[in-house]
Amino acid sequence: MMRHQPDIQLKTSAQLAKMREAGLVVAAALAAMREAVRPGISTADLDAIAEKVIRDAGAIPSFKGYQGFPASICASVNEQIVHGIPSARQVLAEGDLISIDCGAILDGWHGDSAITVGVGEVATELTRMAAVAEDSMWAGIAAAARGVRSGRGRLTDISYAIQASVRGEKSALVGRVTGARRRYGIVDGYGGHGIGTEMHQDPHILNHGRPGKGPFLVPGMALAIEPMITMGSPRTLELRDGWTVVSVDGSYAAHVEHSIGLYEDGVWVFTAEDGGRERLGDLVTASATA
Repeated sequence: MMRHQPDIQLKTSAQLAKMREAGLVVAAALAAMREAVRPGISTADLDAIAEKVIRDAGAIPSFKGYQGFPASICASVNEQIVHGIPSARQVLAEGDLISIDCGAILDGWHGDSAITVGVGEVATELTRMAAVAEDSMWAGIAAAARGVRSGRGRLTDISYAIQASVRGEKSALVGRVTGARRRYGIVDGYGGHGIGTEMHQDPHILNHGRPGKGPFLVPGMALAIEPMITMGSPRTLELRDGWTVVSVDGSYAAHVEHSIGLYEDGVWVFTAEDGGRERLGDLVTASATA
């Protein structure tokens, strides 16, 4: 196994192809849960669906038992941003917004992805926020693709692209007192990460920052790009369960994620069924169709 820069694991083409297989397992689990989301279903029900899909594929849930986490998915509802623990008591209701984070290990390689889904009829401002989060993720992935192609890209180019995409939008939430529109909050501290033979590896990828900093983006890197935004404050609070992270002001949140591999000619989005082709076009490596 080659390494570039301290603690950044570089993968061979064959190893990146293995990560694509793990990513497709995660994609299938998330697709099954997206289909199942409706009023009346519990987050524990969604967890059971994910675990079955993962194990039926011959894979292992990445999250279950990870540092003591008790479930196969993180299910974060409304003001919960990340790391929500599934529960039979948490039953989804009309108008809720749920972020589902899922990971799988296949042949020793990890896939990791997250989606945000509305439950039934959801307020327009919430569906818009989820779309803004997803657009910012794809902006970050595109920045990675352009950076590795040019040979000049740096890690924080991804961070800056996410930030610029989010900052280009104003929330549809109208202030009750001033009537002023507020910017989305880009969650402090949390972000993406390297991924490979472990779920979380270096480097940490913030969702904000100046471009042109940090390690160069080089072929063989595998990264999880992971924006998290809120309708209000970017500040967070961890609940007493030691896992669930919520917005300090109770504002609703959106969290999305894809795992990608970097190649000389672009990227491969391991956890997207089409490899990222619909959103990225020719920024997707030719290896994705090999």
